[in-house]
Amino acid sequence: MERVLGIGGTFFRARDPKALAAWYRDNLGIAVMDGQTFGTLESKDGDETAWATFDADATYFPKEQKFMFNYRVANLDAMLAQLRAAGAVVEDNVESYDHGKFGWATDPEGNRFELWEPS
Repeated sequence: MERVLGIGGTFFRARDPKALAAWYRDNLGIAVMDGQTFGTLESKDGDETAWATFDADATYFPKEQKFMFNYRVANLDAMLAQLRAAGAVVEDNVESYDHGKFGWATDPEGNRFELWEPS
C-alpha cells in the first residue's frame, strides 16, 4: 500500500497574500522573500515543506476551500492508481518539473489535495 511520506506544502487563501506572507516571515520566521507569497520550511535533515499564500480568487484549488495540502509520496503513479481503485476523484493530468511530479485528487468531502513525488 502506498503511504504519504510527509507534508510537502501548505497553501491557503488570503485577502492580501503578499502582506500576509510578510507577516508570517516577520513574526514566525518563514523564509519568504520581500514581495513574494511562497516560501519554504527546512528541517535539520534537509527536508523541505513549501508554504504559500494564494489570492482569495485563485483557481489552483476550489474557492470554497480555504486551505490545500500537498502530500509528499514515494511513487506518484502508484498512489494515484490506488486512489482511483478506491473510488476517489483523481485528476488525469500529472505535471513534471525539475523538482518532481505532481498530481491532484479530491477527498470524499470535496477537499482537493496535491501529491508530490520529489525528484
